[in-house]
This record gives sequence, structure tokens and C-alpha cells, in this order.
Amino acid sequence: MKGVITKIEEIVRERFANESTGHDWWHIDRVRKNALRLASAESANLEVTELAALLHDIADHKFHGGDLSVGPATAKALLEELGCEQHIISRVVTIVSEVSFKGAGVETAVSSKEAACVQDADRLDAIGAIGVARAFAYGGKNDRLLYHPDHKPTLHYDFKSYYNDKGHTINHFYEKLLLLKDRMQTDSGKAEAERRHQFMQQFLEEFYREWEAE
Repeated sequence: MKGVITKIEEIVRERFANESTGHDWWHIDRVRKNALRLASAESANLEVTELAALLHDIADHKFHGGDLSVGPATAKALLEELGCEQHIISRVVTIVSEVSFKGAGVETAVSSKEAACVQDADRLDAIGAIGVARAFAYGGKNDRLLYHPDHKPTLHYDFKSYYNDKGHTINHFYEKLLLLKDRMQTDSGKAEAERRHQFMQQFLEEFYREWEAE
């Protein structure tokens, strides 16, 4: 397993080295580190958690036309190519399929402690100071406005409408980022999310003050 993890890290590091939307190698590495920290606290399998964290964005639906099947399929193919055991592949692929946020009104339940740790770690990286930076990096890369006061946020109740929404970046805080605190799975994740959530609230307060030139 150590050899497989090392090889997957090499592949992912090379593939995402120059990614500019906030889904780069460093995002993946932070998710890996936080997932392992959470997994230790939750007594989850560390190797499965690490593999899933490294592969959680291997083919994100946002960059594949909203296709949720590409990520799990790509992870499966890579692990099979490296000769990973089938029972490990099955667990990792399931986690990869369970990580993504799919809309405010869409349940994103997980089926294992390992999945909870990876999902929480990915969501932690979407909030706080890093989360703010990543939100605007993604928005800029995809030609989204910073903000438009006449365009209000929408709470999406199905994945298709969430994926197809092209609203401004500040709306994304209300449609996803500010909701994540209450959707964390682990106790350690919940505690860290609370701190990062408060930072985002402070950021938005300052943003609106400056927007109005107060």
C-alpha cells in the first residue's frame, strides 16, 4: 500500500501542479493532511483515507461537464493499473463518489468513517481564508463577477441546477460555503469549521462595507 500511495501522490502532484482554480496539488495535499488528522481522531483506516484524499479531485465534475461518474472511474482505473487490491479500490472509489457538494438541498451522506474524514477535509479547505481565496480564484478563471447586488443567491435542490448556476462569487458563499459548517461529519471537523466559518462572516461584513464605500 505504501508503494501505491507514493505512486498516486507522484501522479496527482504532476497532473495538478499548474492548476489555477484552487483545485491544485496544494489543495489536494491540504485535504490529505486534514483527512489524516481527522482519521486519526476517528480511528479510521489511514491508508484508505490517504488514497481517497489524494484521488478525490482526480476528475472533478466541474471540469467534466457535470459528469459525476468520471472521478470514481478515473480513480478506479489508476488504482487497478497500480495493482491495488480490489477491496481497497472499492472503498476508495466509493469515497471519491461521496465527497462532492451537490447543492444546498441535496443530501451528501457518507457510508464510512473514512469518507466522512475526506469529505470534511475537502469542505474545510473550501472555507476560511483559504476558502475565500479559492472561491475568487475559481470565479475569476470562469469569468464570474465578484458581486452584483441585484443578483440574489439561490438554494439549489438538485445537482443539475447547482452545476448550471453561473452566478457571481459572493453568491457562492450563501449557496455553499456558509452552509458547510452545519454539514460536517466529524467532531474535529465541526470544531475547525466553526472557526473558519466565523472568518468568512467577518470577510463578508468587510466586503459589503467596502463595496458601499463606507
